Amino acid sequence: MRRLLAPLFILLFAGAATLAQAAGLDAISSADASAGLKEALAKGADFAVSTLGKENGFLGNAKVKIPLPASLQKAEKGLRLIGMGKQADELVNTMNHAAENAVAEARPILSDAIKKMSVRDAKDILTGGDDSVTQYFKRASSEPLTQKFTPIVKAATGKLRLAEQYNNYAGKAASMGLIDSKDADIDAYVTQKAMDGLFLMIAEEEKKLRANPLEAGSALLKKVFGAL
Repeated sequence: MRRLLAPLFILLFAGAATLAQAAGLDAISSADASAGLKEALAKGADFAVSTLGKENGFLGNAKVKIPLPASLQKAEKGLRLIGMGKQADELVNTMNHAAENAVAEARPILSDAIKKMSVRDAKDILTGGDDSVTQYFKRASSEPLTQKFTPIVKAATGKLRLAEQYNNYAGKAASMGLIDSKDADIDAYVTQKAMDGLFLMIAEEEKKLRANPLEAGSALLKKVFGAL
């Protein structure tokens, strides 16, 4: 009998928890849900841009620091053995500074994604997974971010001579038979890594908000995320 009751209690408890969560969300007006999510999105965007869009924002953060492309990582050891370690380090530094320049310009695009969020989007985010805020940003802003970042990265790589450094470095590796010199588009690589870092920082802020809604510093955020 006890064996039969135990699963039943578990099901009842899970059902009650689901109903309680639904009731909590239903008690929040659509306007509050939308406003709360927009505030959360803005909070995540501000954190990500201010954290990464500054000097050494990428280079000083092991979570987002941009390494050499995978193809060059394989060749790096051999190149260092022939005295090209300095060039490798300069290449990494320049890539990361280019990403910082790009992310510093991301705020308007993220703000536009926030403004365009619908009431339905807000409800979907609230009832979605633990990273639904971050996923919304990815859906709504990846394409415009790519369009915005690419010319910024190209300008930065041109100013910092990154493409020239990369071509020289990759060319040396190719001459040694370590990689194909056409193996990577350095501007596309840095652009993608810049976006990856941006979304990672947004995800970290979202995780903190969901874990401690009472410490969000906003009555509206406490109300909306506390209901989850």
